[in-house]
Amino acid sequence: MSHAIVLRDTGGPEKLQYEPVDVAAPGPDELQIRHTVIGVNFHDTYVRSGLYDTLKLPGIPGLEAAAVVEKAGARVRGFAAGDRIAYIDTAYGAYSERRLLQASLAVRLPDSITDEAAGSLFIKGLTVCMLLRKVHPVRARQTLLIHAAAGGVGQPLVRWAKHLGATVIATVGSEEKAAIARQCGADHVILYRRENFVDRIAQITGGRGVEVVYDSVGKDTFSGSLDCLDYLGTLVNFGQSSGPVAPFAIARLSAKSNTIVRPMLFHYIRGRAALEAMAAESFEAIDQGIIRPEVGLRLPLSRAAEAHVRLESRATTGQIVLVP
Repeated sequence: MSHAIVLRDTGGPEKLQYEPVDVAAPGPDELQIRHTVIGVNFHDTYVRSGLYDTLKLPGIPGLEAAAVVEKAGARVRGFAAGDRIAYIDTAYGAYSERRLLQASLAVRLPDSITDEAAGSLFIKGLTVCMLLRKVHPVRARQTLLIHAAAGGVGQPLVRWAKHLGATVIATVGSEEKAAIARQCGADHVILYRRENFVDRIAQITGGRGVEVVYDSVGKDTFSGSLDCLDYLGTLVNFGQSSGPVAPFAIARLSAKSNTIVRPMLFHYIRGRAALEAMAAESFEAIDQGIIRPEVGLRLPLSRAAEAHVRLESRATTGQIVLVP
């Protein structure tokens, strides 16, 4: 007998219930794994609330974790009991002590990568790699605006962008978060509750605007983010922590020939080769200290509801993890 967080109905954090579950023997292409560190992401809150109707109920939420292989199915090659792995599963199931996992989803962890680094940074590292290397390949001397720069994705995004030689303008909601953004290397920090970030961007750039905006906030920042773009600039909307973006007139983009992109990480790692290549680049970035596990909150798996409350309050900094 094992335990997991089971979601039977969508709604608030209280819908996340800690329950006993059975874990069967692995099928031919499966691994039976024991989780060591489970990542908590905004995507999880969208699934729980019903904003994303992507988990068949009742079900176990959670996209990512670090784990140890306990048993391998008869046809599995390349993994054996005792191996340390990380994974992302778009069918969910990570909010659990033990589970079965398709072996094709697992990535072996290098010895230099800790379970906490993998559990807290696997999705976030892949996301930052996607944003900076695939969606809009960032070059030295480009100027970027990064919203929510002290958050779980914001911190590694700032660090990696600085490593690439970009000038980074960061928005945050408090002095504490401003200090974190500066520690990550941000060149300019805007406290959006005190300052109009569109006006500040104009001041900082001499009215030119920025080449790219990375916006995970959504509704509250979308319009202003567009206003901050230079000619031919790109708005990368990769989240909606404040709510979904309202429909807008596409002709608005013609004012400066701007582009909007709404990438989904899962589309960039559909093939095994793509997953392994991006994972290797992310692990190398962790090894080199370009990005770092900055865990702001560790909670037992049984307190997943509290983790969602803290994440949705936007009061946390860094990553949130659950420990079985």
